[in-house]
Amino acid sequence: MADALLTRASLLARLRDPQDRAAWQQFVELYGSLVYGFVRQRGLQDADAADLTQEVFLAVAQATGRWQYDPGKGTFRGWLYGITRNKLATFLQRRQSQPVGSGDSNAQRRLNEEPSPGPDPEAAWEQEFQQQLFRLAAAQVRDAFAPTTWQAFWRTAVEGQSAADVAAELGLSVGAVYVARSRVLARLAEQVRRMQTE
Repeated sequence: MADALLTRASLLARLRDPQDRAAWQQFVELYGSLVYGFVRQRGLQDADAADLTQEVFLAVAQATGRWQYDPGKGTFRGWLYGITRNKLATFLQRRQSQPVGSGDSNAQRRLNEEPSPGPDPEAAWEQEFQQQLFRLAAAQVRDAFAPTTWQAFWRTAVEGQSAADVAAELGLSVGAVYVARSRVLARLAEQVRRMQTE
């Protein structure tokens, strides 16, 4: 999966062959958490989000023979967003037609635990995509750095710890922590740019 998003056009072509298990596995690895995370943010429970993600992939599988990649008509991600949005709307309509629960305190507690849908689904889709890009890029570049370099980056840039605290814990100078963070961020930015190239 080293060049996962770099081969998107070729991957889409490979998806036309339903027997190409490697292509479908790569597709699910790339877009599974995007779709799942998006529908979870829209208020679906874990099991419902997993089922809906499967429905989206089934729709993609059924449409791959008809879908032609044309950058002038939009991006693949936009097309996938449209499928996801439509499947989510259908799911929510089905759920509204089901009998209403009793409304006891257990039901109210479960409802209060559900995430509230955000105001802009397209922004949520894009945010989920950016998070997926970061996860994939981080997994791809992590092994290129020494463990202390990665920890210095992760703790300061992702976890938000101070450079002084991280330096003391890792036995580095504060300057070395900043250098490590800068090196990893530069490599991540480069990897994300490559992955976004269609």
